[in-house]
Amino acid sequence: MLSPSSDAARPDRDARPPVGVLERTAGRSLFACSFRPLFFAAALQAAFGIAAWMAVLGLGLASPAVPGGPLVWHAHEMLFGFGLAAVAGFVLTAAPEFTGTPAFGSRVAVTATFTWLAARIAFWLSGVVGPWPAALFEVALAALLVALVGPRLRREPDRRHLGFLWGLLAMAAATAGFHAEGLLGGDPMRWVHVGIGAMMALIVVAMSRVSMRIVNDALDAARVAGDEDAPEYRARPPRRNLAVFAISLFTAAEFAAPGTAFTGWLALAAAAAVLNLLNDWHVGRPLLTRLPAILYAVYWLMALGYAAIGVALLGGDLPLSAGRHLLTTGAMGLSVFAVLCIAGRIHSGYPLDARRWVPIGAALLVAGALARAAAGLPGAPAWALIAGASLCWIAAYGLVLRYLAPIWWTVRPDGGHGCEERIEASPSPVQAPLPP
Repeated sequence: MLSPSSDAARPDRDARPPVGVLERTAGRSLFACSFRPLFFAAALQAAFGIAAWMAVLGLGLASPAVPGGPLVWHAHEMLFGFGLAAVAGFVLTAAPEFTGTPAFGSRVAVTATFTWLAARIAFWLSGVVGPWPAALFEVALAALLVALVGPRLRREPDRRHLGFLWGLLAMAAATAGFHAEGLLGGDPMRWVHVGIGAMMALIVVAMSRVSMRIVNDALDAARVAGDEDAPEYRARPPRRNLAVFAISLFTAAEFAAPGTAFTGWLALAAAAAVLNLLNDWHVGRPLLTRLPAILYAVYWLMALGYAAIGVALLGGDLPLSAGRHLLTTGAMGLSVFAVLCIAGRIHSGYPLDARRWVPIGAALLVAGALARAAAGLPGAPAWALIAGASLCWIAAYGLVLRYLAPIWWTVRPDGGHGCEERIEASPSPVQAPLPP
């Protein structure tokens, strides 16, 4: 007689199909929605990438042997490593919500994340395995984003969100151009500049959606507090479209005719177009509350960045690096931080965080961007300013890893699932974990 513990006594276990690595990975809380692993990857890349760059600059450590050298390695990792991870997490979560279509499943989250990770490893090992693996993985990730969200954005009846598709196509072109230039022995940095332009356009498009929610929530709170005259905020499409057009025109001109006075004037035009966007934001005291003020500061840093580039190209006493770092460490760094704090919580089942670390992190990023821009001024203590800017950046994204990463690794506390926004009804006291 067979004992009850034998395999033959448990046909249900024998009949169960084996669970593969992909299924086991996709079943983890981290991969419940694409933004969770990709936002975590972006924050980790932000802190680690700048720390590694400081080790190269300050300690003399050798950088990975990539086409173009150390500066290209640093610029590439912060734009196509940090920036692209954040963009991927945002669009894979936002596109289904904006178009009223089903959320992308865990398999998409796993595929996008591991493609991003493979691109990082392959790029760092370019000197050993050659440039082709990094090119294939990174272009595959950019193409995957277009293939996944493009059809949904095109089929949306009003096509109100096609700006995301154009931005993703531009980012994919910059990614492919960067690697093609490296493979052919050219200058990959010019494609980094194209990628920066695509990123700025995507920020403008995304901010118009995020700000409609955040600024109007602040205005609603002001009305509840007794301010009956509080206006209603609207992110007007003509101003947004003009800003995106001006940024795109400058980016194209810089690619075709870098260093010319004509390109400098277009940079100033882009700065003016971004400042014109701020006319929609002047809604009174609610603008000074924490999240609206952070989003408002993104546009100021972007406008200052293009203005500084314009002054530099027209012969002013400013280095081009000042404007570029206002765009990247400033506008890009702060906008990604804001999105992680907003979408990273409400789509994880938590309310917006009211603790002091959020404005502290934002202030660190603004201070770091200004310090890094000032490092190129004549007579400035360059190394001290670069080191200070780097420490501000690492500290800000260290706060993200401390306060946001734990909730991306755990089950939602509100009873929701996947990417849906927080369910307002409170869960039972027995089941609800304390918010981190």
